[in-house]
Amino acid sequence: MSTKDTTFVYCDGSSRGNPGPAAIGVSFQNNEGMEFHFLSEKIGNATNNVAEWNALSRGMEEAIRQSIKKIKFRLDSELVVKQMKGEYKVKNKDLMVFKTKCDQLKNSFESFDIQYIPREQNARADQLANFAQDSKP
Repeated sequence: MSTKDTTFVYCDGSSRGNPGPAAIGVSFQNNEGMEFHFLSEKIGNATNNVAEWNALSRGMEEAIRQSIKKIKFRLDSELVVKQMKGEYKVKNKDLMVFKTKCDQLKNSFESFDIQYIPREQNARADQLANFAQDSKP
């Protein structure tokens, strides 16, 4: 993949019980929508919002690990997107930890974008989160 290409990263977190058993799904896709890497991980007990933030954070860390420089994150969590953009304040201290970390990670990219998408456009990340939820320990 050339450095001119933008990577699209679809992130989703799920919690069964809110709080309850939680997992994340992250799909890395090229400009043509072809997935070239993914994460599907249990994260222990968490709220849905913590799971969503965790998915973004892990996606950012993995992108940095892979030396991806131009990135566009896509999430179906309007709360996380608006908090990340500074449109909503982060009042919860647990979420503030993620916001601070993601703000720092953001500086590692030449180009960073984050956008809210409808849930149906985030099906692969949702599938990955559910796969982790349903997998045996």
